[in-house]
Amino acid sequence: MELADEPILNIRGEKVVLGPHRRELLPLYTRWINDFEVTRTLAARMRPMTLDAETEWYDRISRADPGQVLFTIYERASLQPIGVTGLHDIHSIDGTAEFGILIGEKEHWGRGCGTESARLMLDYGFTLLGLQNIMLTVYAYNERGLRAYQRAGFREFGRRRAARRLGAERYDLIYMECLTSEFQGSAFKYLLPEA
Repeated sequence: MELADEPILNIRGEKVVLGPHRRELLPLYTRWINDFEVTRTLAARMRPMTLDAETEWYDRISRADPGQVLFTIYERASLQPIGVTGLHDIHSIDGTAEFGILIGEKEHWGRGCGTESARLMLDYGFTLLGLQNIMLTVYAYNERGLRAYQRAGFREFGRRRAARRLGAERYDLIYMECLTSEFQGSAFKYLLPEA
């Protein structure tokens, strides 16, 4: 996908870079959210989403909201948008947030892009936002996601049994978290004043 302007990039990793959501990417975001193979791992139900509904969502999240921070994920080499990630339900007093991610371009599944995006978001949340605890939920059938989250630094701390129905089967909802004291190797230390 060619874009007229190069995207703004806030956070750089080895495989991916993160930047703000972009209005001109709404058709792409809409395509991803309408691909049921992509959304089967999300809490969202598998229902069609119109471009108008996605535009309403974008307009709502684009306003300054201290409770969430959202990024588009780009492949570093090509700057191709491949997904979205963010921190939601940010509580600055408690130092907590929830992590979410969607890799919409399936050819980038299994290449470490999700793991690196999760690590970058943990680093961002702990180092720059001063959070203490970041959690996520993942369905037990999302084995690729579970491995990526564990490699990024998340640990399971509980389950809600048989909480997700997919087809005729029921699956556990797994709760995972990472604490700032468990996270190693910040890439953002250069932004902080020396102690």
